[in-house]
Amino acid sequence: MIDWQPGSSPDTIKQRALCLALVRRFFAERDVTEVQTPLMTPAGVTDPHIESLGITGQAGFLRTSPEYFHKRLLASGFGDLYELGPVFRGSESGRHHRTEFYLLEWYRLGWHWRQLATEVCELIQACARLLDRTTGQVQWLSWQDSFAGLEVDPLAEDIQPLQALAPELVGNSDHQTLLDYLFSRDIQAHFEPGSITVVHGYPASQAALARLDPDQPGLAQRFEVFLGPIELANGYQELTCPDEQQLRFAGDNRRRERLGLPTMPVDHALLAALHAGLPDCAGVALGFDRLLLALLEADAIDEVCTF
Repeated sequence: MIDWQPGSSPDTIKQRALCLALVRRFFAERDVTEVQTPLMTPAGVTDPHIESLGITGQAGFLRTSPEYFHKRLLASGFGDLYELGPVFRGSESGRHHRTEFYLLEWYRLGWHWRQLATEVCELIQACARLLDRTTGQVQWLSWQDSFAGLEVDPLAEDIQPLQALAPELVGNSDHQTLLDYLFSRDIQAHFEPGSITVVHGYPASQAALARLDPDQPGLAQRFEVFLGPIELANGYQELTCPDEQQLRFAGDNRRRERLGLPTMPVDHALLAALHAGLPDCAGVALGFDRLLLALLEADAIDEVCTF
């Protein structure tokens, strides 16, 4: 028998609608403009951690985020903007993952990443109040300090201390994979339930699209926001140099080859926009479904999605 019923209860669907409306009010009050950009992109992403879904019969991919389109808008002279809509990522399925999910992404011109991280926390707290939840005081934690309890230096080049902590991964994981695994298993999993934690100062090797810290070149101006142990948002002081961006695309593809993953095409429209001049800005992407999952204390992300 085919199960045709919705995946969420009527109450949850209504709470979702209330939060969507709150998000739009939140940004309208701050004069941040909502935009809509294409779901199909000419190039996927090179990030080895993300699988772009190709489109049968089309030269392109379903978007994993609207980031590249947003940066093209910003380079064209558009001001502060946000988008709230579906994105798609392959090989993502589980309690906290879906192939199709709702993403909230926004950019602030002239802002420092810490200002944006604070605004992320304010939005989470506003949604929590709407749903009669509390989040407590925000905790700020540097990425390097978060490893103190493991008694390893995560910035050291020697991989053996990391392998000793995760022998089950030895032989098929590189340095970055081990760091991600240990952070998820031994650090993130123990964040206080119901509390907001901002982790910042990621290593340059995990900069993604963030600028490197001018005062600490070995670190990136990147942050992540967690509600309890659940990662909600990933933000950057955005990289504006096209040459550096091209080098990072190439580095991603080299790592893909080492990991046995297919290399990905480069988005030349993004590089052209960076050459034209991306203004100084900070940007962040927040998983809307995960936010509801955490606030409603659901067991799985499917419970807060209509189907």
